[in-house]
Amino acid sequence: MRETPGAWRRTAVGAGLIGSDGSTRPTIFAEMSALAARTGAINLGQGFPDEDGPAEVLEAARAAIAHGVNQYPPGRGIPDLLSAIAEHQHRFYGLQIDPQRDAIVTAGATEALAAALLALIDGSDDEVVVFEPYYDSYAAVVALAGARLVTVPLRWPDFQPDLDDLRSAVSDRTRVILVNDPHNPTGAVFSRELQDEVIRLAERHDAIIVTDEVYEHLVFEGRHVPIATLPGAWERTLTISSGGKTFSATGWKIGWVTGPAALVDAVLAVKQFLTYVNGAPFQPAIATGLRLPDAFFRDIAQILRGKRDLLGSGLRAAGFDVSVAAGSYFTVADAAPLGATDAAEFCRALPDRAGVVAIPLTAFVAPERRSEYATLVRFAACKRVDVLEEAASRLTAFAG
Repeated sequence: MRETPGAWRRTAVGAGLIGSDGSTRPTIFAEMSALAARTGAINLGQGFPDEDGPAEVLEAARAAIAHGVNQYPPGRGIPDLLSAIAEHQHRFYGLQIDPQRDAIVTAGATEALAAALLALIDGSDDEVVVFEPYYDSYAAVVALAGARLVTVPLRWPDFQPDLDDLRSAVSDRTRVILVNDPHNPTGAVFSRELQDEVIRLAERHDAIIVTDEVYEHLVFEGRHVPIATLPGAWERTLTISSGGKTFSATGWKIGWVTGPAALVDAVLAVKQFLTYVNGAPFQPAIATGLRLPDAFFRDIAQILRGKRDLLGSGLRAAGFDVSVAAGSYFTVADAAPLGATDAAEFCRALPDRAGVVAIPLTAFVAPERRSEYATLVRFAACKRVDVLEEAASRLTAFAG
């Protein structure tokens, strides 16, 4: 057999993992993390913290393991975590949800997104509208499901979409409008005007809204507003989040989906045949986290805002132009002032030349749009202050 048949190939094509010669290649995250390991460079590429989360959450996981919470949890999730998710949605957003009907626990937000898209897409005529650049799993899952990805560009430096572009993208073929807010990889936070237009278009074209809100507690000005809380949205919206980013526990992979029972049941019908269940002892730990005092959630946003500012100052001192992120782990910088013409090649050379790893923004866009983002680079601010200071020093020395 010269070529392995199957849906894997269109999935890999969708994710940009097929080379011009037809060979497969690793994701940009795997490639850059390997470069960091080989060179000893500071890894500001992949978005994971280098500090542990709150002690109460870690201790709750240890206690759960010690007390035998090590077997399959219930398929929808342990009842206490489901209750904590419902309490969280009411406490922060005023949403009243039934924890036994309107929520399920998933293996992180990535599985929640995969299960939701596979559940809702019904064939090759369906389209999924996303904002570009986009988290790479979106394109992979849409391709796996056999649907068409339709993108709405976010443009440097503020990465806010043009509403006319959004209106042009949504049609009666649109099955899902997928909104990632706060946005990865750009750090944008979308306006109320944009949210209202998404709802209006979804209602007009009978589309489902799927929101990816894993950075919901990492907004630097004001508070996060879920689309599901706005008029006309709840009945057609699935909200996805997770504990990984909020509690610095990305390896635990505890996520969730909330929404109307009929939509959540559709996701569960697919999810139960993906991982079935996961993370038994980590589920009560995340429940503990969701019940932490308001001060914890306020403080994590302010701490990360300070790290964003530290990283941004270092990047400017090194000669980059910098987009000021409104939320999330990430800051996007333009390397053109440093002579870059190709962000991917710039990032591949950076570990050896400067001792720092970053991710080219072109990894998050379709091939036909890469020229629009040719010199833009994403850096992660979710590291210790001393690590960010050392990275800034290395970049300044490299540029100088």
